[in-house]
Amino acid sequence: MIPESTAEAARQLGARASLGVPIGPMTTYRVGGPAALFVEITDEAALDAVAGAVSDTGVSVLVVGKGSNLLVADAGFAGLAVRLGEYFAGIAIDELVVRAGGAASYPVVARRSAAAGLSGMEWAVGIPGSVGGAVRMNAGGHGAETKDRLVCALLLDLGDGSAAPRRMPAADLEFSYRHSSVRPAELVLEAEYELAPGDPEAAAARISEIVRWRRENQPGGQNAGSVFTNPPGDSAGRLIDAAGLKGFRIGSAAVSAKHANFIQADQDGSADDVRRVIDSVHQTVLDRTGVDLAVEVRWISG
Repeated sequence: MIPESTAEAARQLGARASLGVPIGPMTTYRVGGPAALFVEITDEAALDAVAGAVSDTGVSVLVVGKGSNLLVADAGFAGLAVRLGEYFAGIAIDELVVRAGGAASYPVVARRSAAAGLSGMEWAVGIPGSVGGAVRMNAGGHGAETKDRLVCALLLDLGDGSAAPRRMPAADLEFSYRHSSVRPAELVLEAEYELAPGDPEAAAARISEIVRWRRENQPGGQNAGSVFTNPPGDSAGRLIDAAGLKGFRIGSAAVSAKHANFIQADQDGSADDVRRVIDSVHQTVLDRTGVDLAVEVRWISG
């Protein structure tokens, strides 16, 4: 039985929406259940329709993106899941400014910028997410963060059907470590970055170095990258390793033997097993070290 708000949103959206769409496979964990209602936003008209339906019905909204920071419960999500389509994945470069749609891949932004002779986004080649997700989470790696180069972002609040997209300066997005003020029902439609002049060959070499480092030090397969944020002055991976949890397994999920801050899901595994491993690791580290690790991965249920 889906909530009435979801049913009403389905009625309003009509053929634009689909019922019971598996969204777990849309995440990098590739496990988990369906969304009661799903829409891929393919153009401005679809964007307006979704915003109107959300505002009118109050349906719970999940922005999926590339799913690199989501873990969807096996029972699924009872609201409306939305994803920006290729219409919102464009990348334009004008001198030192890079404008990228919210659905653009961060690794593609990194490679396109480097090929254009710009420096400052090479690190993003290792972030398997979208521009929108990276802005919302202030994604970072290799000593850099999204906020370092972001000038502004174009946001649309799906919960306010009368609102127009607004361009927010980076300084107003309240960035901190893996955090911004972008709310769950807000879509990042576009982001603008200011980079520095660079050498394409040097940038390509840096990208290759980052890719090589990640292959050597981080596992592939079904995971969402770092599960816990690093506590001040320490590493979550080090704490989990020191607690003897590498390889710790519950059902179809396990702590990676290669990097302790990665939790792997087996093929055709259970998202709920992944959640159980996360909870067990969190509690064990807290009991043994007193450090209360913050979970970076978003748990989607209900």
